[in-house]
Parts: sequence; C-alpha cells; structure tokens
Amino acid sequence: MRSDLVGLKSAATMLPILYSFRRCPYAIRARLTLKYSGIPVELREVILADKPEEMLQASPKGTVPVLILEDGTILEESLDIMNWALNHNDPDNWLVNDDTTVEKIKQLIDINDGPFKQHLDHYKYAVRFPEHSAEYYRDQADDYLGNLNSQLKGSSYLFGDQLSFVDIAIFPFIRQFAFVDKKWFDKNDYHELQSWLKSMLEMQLFADVMQKYSQWKPGDETIVF
Repeated sequence: MRSDLVGLKSAATMLPILYSFRRCPYAIRARLTLKYSGIPVELREVILADKPEEMLQASPKGTVPVLILEDGTILEESLDIMNWALNHNDPDNWLVNDDTTVEKIKQLIDINDGPFKQHLDHYKYAVRFPEHSAEYYRDQADDYLGNLNSQLKGSSYLFGDQLSFVDIAIFPFIRQFAFVDKKWFDKNDYHELQSWLKSMLEMQLFADVMQKYSQWKPGDETIVF
C-alpha cells in the first residue's frame, strides 16, 4: 500500500481508479468484491504486454489489479482491495468474524495463492515447463482440490450455506484450472466442487464483472465500473 502518488489521481473524476485485466483471477476477485460492495470505480482495462506508464508509475511491480483511492493511497494486492471494499460495505456479511473460521479461511487462501497457483500456472502453460507433462502438474493440485471438495460436502459454499469472502477469493483460480481441460474436470470425482463452480459461474455478479472493455489509453472517455 502506497500513499505518495496523489498526483496520479485522475483530474476528470473523483472515483478510485482500478487498473484491471479481464481474465486475471486476481483482478476478477477484486472486481467481484467492488461490484458487490457497490463501490463505483474508474475502470482502466490493461493489456499485460502493453502496460500503461500511468499504472507502472503507481505500481512498479506491474501486476493487476491496482486500485488508486481518492486520497492517492495505492492498493497493489487483490486481497487488500477486497478487504478495503468490504470494510466500506458488506451487506451480506462476506467477512467472517469467528477467529477459528478466519484462520481456516486464511490457510485455504494461502494455499490457493501459493502452491496451488504455481501448480495451476505449470499446468496451464506446461509448454513453458517441459520438465514434466501437463498431467503431472495437474496431479500436483489434487490434494488441494480434494480438500475443497471435502469442505463443500453438506454445504453450498466453503464455509456454510452463505457465500463469503473465501468463495470469492478462490473461485477465479478454480475456474481457470477447470477450463484448462473442462472435459477432464467434469469427469473427475470432485462432485461437490463441480457443483460449487457451476453455481459461481452462474452468478449474475460474475456476468456483470466479465464484460469486455477495450484497452485503456490516456485521454479515453471514463468508464465507470
């Protein structure tokens, strides 16, 4: 989080600025939460091979999402954006307050964003990692997917029958994993996980945040998301 670049704030709008890439799972979970929280932002769609200088000035690490708040504070991590949005408005109580559940949620997300994301990248882009086959990399994710499947037995969502922070944080990555080879995923034994993924994909909220936008360029008309 940085707050030293107030000058990067758009003079044309008083809205926060969100640099995003439509298919990025980190950006998807940030957009889902911002949309749910009812917080309008100025959306700037990024092409990762052609990142705008304005985004790189705000966040030199060059990854999305990046959210620049009205006071110039810069949120460079998707989980920080999610927490910021939910602390402003959380009508359906996506944030969980029970300490034990919070710790379990943290553990699931840590694995998702760490080892599972690495397995996902190796599986999806196996041609870049010729040390092993795509199937080998896919198999490395089996324990985590099995744990999620067990967690969903007897409930609609990962921690009960109410959608929460953890479902939104993990869903875009499971979606990406499943669609590497959807036929294989659908034939596997992750029955609860398959049902959960289907329900998440069918959310109107998901459809709303997956609209396509052209690459942002300086001087473009403001897109309010």
